[in-house]
Amino acid sequence: MDRLVTTVRPYAWGSTTAIPGLLGTEPTGEPQAEMWMGAHPGAPSRVDRGDGPVPLDALIDADPRGELGDAVVDRFGPRLPFLLKILAAGTPLSVQVHPDLDQARAGYADEQARGIPADAPDRNYRDPNHKPELICALGPFNGLCGFRPPAEAADLIERLDIGELKPWADLLRARPHGDALREVLAAILTADRDTLAPVVTRAARAAARLAADEPDAPHAAAYAAYARAAEAFPGDPGVIAGMLLNHVTLQPGDALYLGAGIPHAYFDGLGVEIMANSDNVLRCGLTPKHIDVPELLRVVRFEPTAPGVLRPSAPDGPAGEQLYDAPIDEFRLSRHDLDPAAAPRALDHRTPQIVLCVAGHATLTAADGTPLTLGPGESAYLRAGEHATAAGDGTVFRATVRV
Repeated sequence: MDRLVTTVRPYAWGSTTAIPGLLGTEPTGEPQAEMWMGAHPGAPSRVDRGDGPVPLDALIDADPRGELGDAVVDRFGPRLPFLLKILAAGTPLSVQVHPDLDQARAGYADEQARGIPADAPDRNYRDPNHKPELICALGPFNGLCGFRPPAEAADLIERLDIGELKPWADLLRARPHGDALREVLAAILTADRDTLAPVVTRAARAAARLAADEPDAPHAAAYAAYARAAEAFPGDPGVIAGMLLNHVTLQPGDALYLGAGIPHAYFDGLGVEIMANSDNVLRCGLTPKHIDVPELLRVVRFEPTAPGVLRPSAPDGPAGEQLYDAPIDEFRLSRHDLDPAAAPRALDHRTPQIVLCVAGHATLTAADGTPLTLGPGESAYLRAGEHATAAGDGTVFRATVRV
């Protein structure tokens, strides 16, 4: 077993207090957005097997079958196929969407052929991989996920009583679902930003007023969320684009699975996130970064989609395991609420895994009896074939691969 030394990414949208609160450390005053656990080359975790800290990706590169096992290498190649994170949003992340595997491979090959530098701000595809992801809330967590039915989006927009938005509301009612969503999103993102900015400001004020005047109305929480997004991104067309999407509030233990083509955004909260090991993001708004509208419209799935909140269930596996069952092979996320009075729980050893403690304490014990105790925010990497048990009074998440 290897204790992971992790990196915290200081993205501007990060909370200044959530990750320090989890770790029991003093806030620095700077945003702390994501703690990465895995072998992504952008910020690989480090392990020390006696010769000093070594990046996990380098360790895997040196012996992929020894670290990952034959089944994972044969299925996904010589790399850890998932990235685990603690995500702490203090302000909204961009409204975004991820490509499917075929789109990612084709887009990456095209941009490579055209010689677009890997770090170019207008590059869409950083790698040839898809990026399905799952977020599990550790506290109240707000965001957007999937398109509303067009008529519902039209109702929400019309209640703002902003004349300039009425043609888009009418279009949402007049056209078939997919066509309506595509045409309105394209119109929002291609509108003149200087002309649209004051409209966004008035819409945000109206949303804030409706949320305050009718706090028990069906869309009150959504209006409040859009108003807060406008405070962070004044005049941004993404505020209006976000009104096409479902607003969702997760309670602790709830999760969302976000597959290819589903537009989404995280607004605020602390959660455990797991994803396929990729950086491919196409943005729709709430960002100063590049938005490639034609490519975005090609990748987005224009169909109403219910948010589909996931709650854990007991799988056919180790006793006490609670699985967040997502339709993806690159990752498998489960939770263990450990009972100090119960027997240690065996962790399936067939595939590589990362164990993350989010509350209390958990002691992992290797087959030779060597213990490793984790506190909140601490994690460990176990190579394929490594037997271990977990015991204690803590809550741990176990990230591995489905093969």
